[in-house]
Amino acid sequence: MGSRACLGHDSMTGRRREKFSARAGLIREPRQQNRQLFHIRIDRHGDWHYRESKIHRQEIVCLFASLLTRQADGSYCLITPEEACAIDVEDVPFIAVEMFLAGQGRKQCISLRTNVDEIVTVDRLHPLRMTHNHSLGESAVPYVTVREGLEARLSRAVFYELVAVGVEEKCAAGSLFGIWSSETFFPLGRGVDEPTTD
Repeated sequence: MGSRACLGHDSMTGRRREKFSARAGLIREPRQQNRQLFHIRIDRHGDWHYRESKIHRQEIVCLFASLLTRQADGSYCLITPEEACAIDVEDVPFIAVEMFLAGQGRKQCISLRTNVDEIVTVDRLHPLRMTHNHSLGESAVPYVTVREGLEARLSRAVFYELVAVGVEEKCAAGSLFGIWSSETFFPLGRGVDEPTTD
């Protein structure tokens, strides 16, 4: 299990966020009205980089993750008390690295922990989806909504755990394989291909 430096995106107060951001040298003054390029990139593995150097401190990564939003045009920004700073995201910003299961059958609840220690329960507001990601040359890629506009890609190990609790359900379109969580069925496909998630 990864570091638990910060659990949840609301675990830091605004004052602590400003303190950490100032210490990292990543707050500009005065406040800018336009989005600025922040030279931060999140690679497809969920690793954060500043000017091509990987950010190793988990508390800094968690801080930035708590400030992350997605704009209407699909771009990603860190919204600080000083400005909105655009960053590059290769695929999605988070990776689901651990799965928790409570209950059984249609009433079971599946929760996922991300690489920034946010925990999300798969439900109607945080749906699970399978898609083909042609830009990365991948097929059968599983994603879950973490926050509005922000998703996590499931790691290979977590996906296999998910498949292990999957069931087959009949529907108008035929037979679908998927999982139940929070009394909602989430299809994984007619036949589950091995995802290239890692």
